[in-house]
Parts: sequence; structure tokens; C-alpha cells
Amino acid sequence: MATWWADRLSNLPPYLFAEIDRKKRAARAAGRDIIDFGVGDPDQPTLTFIVDRMAEAIRDPANHPYALGAGMLTFRQAAAEFYARRFSVALDPDREILALVGSKEGLGHLPTAVVNPGETVLVPDPGYPVYTAGALFAGGVPYAMPLREQTGWLPVLADIPRDVRRGARLMYLNYPNNPTAACAPLSFFEEAVAFAREHHLLIAQDAPYSELYYGDRPCSIMQVAGAKEVAVEFHSLSKTFNMTGWRVGFAVGNADALAALARVKNNLDSGVFQAVQHAAVTALRRADGPEVREQVSLYHRRRDALVAGLRGAGWSVTPPPATFFVWAKCPNGLDSMTVASRALDEADVVLIPGAGFGACGEGYVRLALTVSEERIREAAGRLARIRW
Repeated sequence: MATWWADRLSNLPPYLFAEIDRKKRAARAAGRDIIDFGVGDPDQPTLTFIVDRMAEAIRDPANHPYALGAGMLTFRQAAAEFYARRFSVALDPDREILALVGSKEGLGHLPTAVVNPGETVLVPDPGYPVYTAGALFAGGVPYAMPLREQTGWLPVLADIPRDVRRGARLMYLNYPNNPTAACAPLSFFEEAVAFAREHHLLIAQDAPYSELYYGDRPCSIMQVAGAKEVAVEFHSLSKTFNMTGWRVGFAVGNADALAALARVKNNLDSGVFQAVQHAAVTALRRADGPEVREQVSLYHRRRDALVAGLRGAGWSVTPPPATFFVWAKCPNGLDSMTVASRALDEADVVLIPGAGFGACGEGYVRLALTVSEERIREAAGRLARIRW
């Protein structure tokens, strides 16, 4: 029988979570009590003041047509104001900010805009799978930059071979990091900008978790002098404001790269629904408000409960400084798929195997803090009863 799948789909890495997903569905169908630390989707509703603004905006017929272009000027101005308040970075709303249908689509479309077939795209390993997928769809050649615990989950740029550097066009970074939850100091971003300038490549720094932190505030690559010459940074409202389903984000930085990305988007989508943009303006203007900080406090309490519970079960885990993920070492040197499978089979607890994020994620599992403290303690108790 003929298949309609294009050859490029065969180049995508295997979906290593498929077996876990299958087992999870079967367990739920059997009526088992599953505690799911898998998908990084907030369990809390979108903040009320955002929903209220959306309810008002959606009734305005002026917001009903296509939302073409780079995004409403008021939205881009709100993003610029956010960067000025949060990072002391000045951005031109007309040239240096682009609205996105969620940051994921911008990250995935960027290689189509800036990478020619055969050019190298540097991707973190472990890392968000869309970086590799976007590179492959554009005809680029992904090159994995290992992230390891001993280097603070930062890539060692000096270790990238010279021939790889010469062919590199784009480098993805992601701090605060998914899945490891690591943060990058400003000194690393300075090093990355210098590297990009020397090798004439563009940096795409993915920062959807910049506002979910538990100590020192994460920095922006845009705080580095000269960053706008070689970098763009991606932001999402999904995690900060519990807006994953709303699909709204933005990119900032190099005007030429953003113009190229906008040209791709103009041919493939019709912009962010204007009512959502109005709600996003309200969100960005209250990003440092008490509602957001209370939500971060909720994740902080959950983080502490999960770290304590895993340690009590004999696991090795470092409290994450940011994001709503915990990145834990597999017990007794087991591989991540074995640990995830046994956790589900023997404890009805869903974990994400680190190998699904790349070869360097092997030996770890990721847990999302999207479960109540009560359920976190219950899950830790169940895991403690497994004889690893």
C-alpha cells in the first residue's frame, strides 16, 4: 500500500516517549490511579485578570479579522516595556520584536528563514526536540552540543570541531533549560556572543522559563553588548501566565533575522488572534505582579516537596534554580527508559526518560512540577517502595 509520508519525516529522531504514552493510556483505561509528572503543562488556570481582558477583547469586532503582520504595535510595545523593566534592555518595537503563534512555531520556523540546505545547526543535547526537527525540515544538518552535569549543563563551545564551526549557521541555546533546569550566567552568554561573531552564525536563545525562578533572576542574552548583531531571543507567555493553549509568544533581537522569520510566517500563518494579543498585553504589563510571584511560590513549594521526597527515596537530585522541572539521576545507574517504565508499571507514576531529549540525557529522568504537593508526596512514597 502506498504511503503519503515525505522522506524528510524518516530523518526525525524516534519518538521515545511512545511506549510510555501507550502504557499510561492503558493504565488509565484500567482504572489505575496515575500520577503524571510528564507533560510540562501548568495545572493551574490562566490568571483571572488575563481571562477578563480576553473576554472583553473577544467581543470587539475589530479583533475578528486576520491578524496579519508582525503583531499589534501595542503588543510589541508591551514586550519592549517588559524587556526594559526586566532586563534593562532597549528594543525597537518596529524592527526588533516579532509576535509568534507561541514560541514553538517561531523556533521551528527559524531554520527555514536563515539556514540553507547542508548548513549546520548546533543543537543542545539534551534539548527540546523542536530544535532538531526545525533544522531537519529546513534541510540543515543538526550537530549535537553535549550538555553535562560537570559543566553546569552548559555546552563547551571550544570543543566544537573546527570543520563544524565553519559550516555552522545557527546555534540554539535554552536557559533556563529544559529538561535540566540549569541557568546560564551572563558570562556564558558573553562567550556565546563572541563565538557567534567570530564564526558568523546566529544564536537562537529560547527563554520561556525566565520568570519561573527560585533565587537569582535569570539573565537575558540581550544584556550582552553586541548581542543584537548575532542573536534573537524567544519568549512565551505559556508558562509564566498558564497560557499554553493560547498560543502567543514573541521573538526579539537581530532585526534582519526577525524580518526573515516574518517573511516565512507571512507565507505560512495569519498571525496571532488580536483578542489574544490584547490579553497578552495585559499579562506582560503585570509580569512582576503578585499573581505571578504567588504562582512561582507554588512551584517553589512543590519543588522542595519533590526534591525532599526523591531524596528520601534514595535518589540523587539537585534542587533546580528555575523552570518547573526537576532533573533527577536514575537510581542505581539504570537507564532512563527502564526507570520510567518501572515507575509506571510498579508505582503508577509517569516520568519522562532523559534519553528522549538526546543521548546525553541518558541516566536521568524529568519530572514536571504540575502536580499538587499532596500528590507529589504520594508519588515519592510509591517510588520509594520500588526495589531498584
